[in-house]
This record gives sequence, structure tokens and C-alpha cells, in this order.
Amino acid sequence: MKSESAAIDIPESSSVAKGKAPLIAVSRNEKGGYRKGIAIFDLILRLAAIATALAAAAAMGTSDETLPFFTQFFQFQASYDDLPTFQFFVIAIAIVGGYLVLSLPFSIVAIVRPHAVGPRLLLIILDAVALTLNTAAGAAAAAIVYLAHNGNSNTNWLAICQQYGDFCQKVSGAVVASFITVVIFVFLIVLSAFALRRH
Repeated sequence: MKSESAAIDIPESSSVAKGKAPLIAVSRNEKGGYRKGIAIFDLILRLAAIATALAAAAAMGTSDETLPFFTQFFQFQASYDDLPTFQFFVIAIAIVGGYLVLSLPFSIVAIVRPHAVGPRLLLIILDAVALTLNTAAGAAAAAIVYLAHNGNSNTNWLAICQQYGDFCQKVSGAVVASFITVVIFVFLIVLSAFALRRH
């Protein structure tokens, strides 16, 4: 009876041990593939953010309109460099776009080595800084664009978009593109935080 019970116990322990090992291996492979999928999506979002940031900077930087009529002493013209807020917008969004280009190698490293924590941690910190700069520039420019469209009777700020339609259209498009970049940055930070939490 003792030998029979021992014969029954040994296959049970070995089958349990054999059953556990493949499950651990599959779990690790699934985690690696999951993190790699997040890293690939991160790279795609960065490429989209580069496009929107550069489009915003280019649209604002080329916003210039001169009215077809003028007087002997005055020529009616609107340009982004007439307002320091728009100048700040162009510089800030250009910096954000440059950062996004420089962040691409780190995003590729995260794809090749999905278990590496260092590149992901660096990206989430720098993304937060870029998000702050982008939001500040977009919000400041949005306030000026609102005044350009609607004016402010209390401060005698006249709406100029009826006269400078092309100028207002360009600066409005630049502000919208900048806020699309803000939304992409939020997704990037959430993805990075989720990938780090899985570690």
C-alpha cells in the first residue's frame, strides 16, 4: 500500500511542476508582446504629434495679410510678429516639434527592448514638460484669437477678423493643431504610465 501511494504521489507532483512551467513562459511572452504593442503605438502617436506641431508652427509663422487699400501714411497689415503672444507660440511649438523628433530614437529603443524602464521613464518626464509648454502656448494664442474674432468692448479691442479673414483663418488653424498635439501628448503620457505600471 505504501509503494502504491508513493507511485501515485510522484506523478501528481511532476505533472503539477510540468503544468506550471509552460504557464509562466506564456505569461512572460504575453507581457513582452503587450509592452511592444504599446511601444509601437507610442511611436505612431509621436509621428502624428510631429505632424500637428510642425503644421501649427508653420501656419502661425506664415500668417501674414495686407489689405488691398492703403493711405499715404498707413498700410494695413496683420502678421504674427505684431503680437508677442504669437511669437511665443511659434517658438514654443517649434521647440515641442524638435523635441518630438529627438524623442523618436528613444521610442524605437522601447520597441526593441520593451522591458527597459529607463527610456520609458525619460520619455514620460520629458513628455510632461513638453505638454506644459504646448498647453501654455496654445492657451495664450487662443485668447488672442478669441479677441480677434469677437473683440472686447470694455477694453476697446475691435474684432479684426472681418477685415483680416485669411490671417484669422491661419492663426485659428494653428491653435486647433496645437491643441490636437496636446491631446496626443496626454495619450502618450497615459501609455507610458501604463507601460511602467506593468513592470
